[in-house]
Formats: sequence, C-alpha cells, structure tokens
Amino acid sequence: MIKVGLGQDSHRFEKVHTKKKLVLGGTIIQDHVALDGNSDADVVYHAITNAISSVTGVNILGRIADEMCKSGITDSKAYIKEAMKYMNQMTIHHVAISIECKTPKLAGVIPFMKESIASVLNISKTSVGITATSGEDLTPFGQGLGIQALCIITVEGNG
Repeated sequence: MIKVGLGQDSHRFEKVHTKKKLVLGGTIIQDHVALDGNSDADVVYHAITNAISSVTGVNILGRIADEMCKSGITDSKAYIKEAMKYMNQMTIHHVAISIECKTPKLAGVIPFMKESIASVLNISKTSVGITATSGEDLTPFGQGLGIQALCIITVEGNG
C-alpha cells in the first residue's frame, strides 16, 4: 500500500536577536534572527514530522512534543524520530518540501538541508526535493515576518 502524507508548519521570527540560532532542515543558518518557538522552531523538520503524523495518525507536534520540550528536548530531529516510531512496516520513499520566506535566501543551504533530512529519514539525498520561494510580499512569510514550510511524504507498506 502506498500512502501520501501532508505536513505544514510556520513560525514568526523572534522580535530581537538572541543567542538562539535559525535552524532549517537541521541546518544552522548563520547571521539571521531565529524563529520564535519553545523548541529550535525548525519549520522544515516540523512539517516533516506533521507529514509523518498524517500517515500514521499519531500527532507528535502538540502534547507529545510539548512534553519533550518541557523535559529539555528542543532539537526537532527528536520529533521526527518520535514520529517514525509509529510507522510500523512503512518505508519512506520520497519527501518534497516547499519553503516560503522573504529572508534568508536559501539557495546556498538547500544541499545541506537535503543531506540532513536524508540522514534523519534514512533515505537517499536524491529522494529529498526542496524548493524555496520568496512569496512576493503576498503573505506574512513573503513579507519577512517568518517562515512557512510544506511537506509531502510518500511511504509504502502496511501501516
């Protein structure tokens, strides 16, 4: 059986620079204000987590991630790994991600994000597709207020 999962996440930028780093797809983006959130606020990893949740039916971002965060687990990679525990016999074949933000410019970091995502999901880099758009000032993300990520994941198996 083939299933397709859809995930989305968005966060606004922190109002001022802090020591917190901007993290997207497990990759630190230097010299940019971070996203506001209890965790590292990695919208790419959160969208992937939500896409996995949509095929397993187990919602991770919410009560489970909140409890993890309260116990000091703020690396969003842990949320993906938690979501994957519920995949049973399902195998991930492909993940497609679309990111909308005015800043930062992402072309130079997309290869690093692909590497990080492939590693976490145990798939080939060629099975990770990432596109980015500036949003042309049409949405809050295109206006520079934060970042939004959408994810579609294709899995196969009896889950």
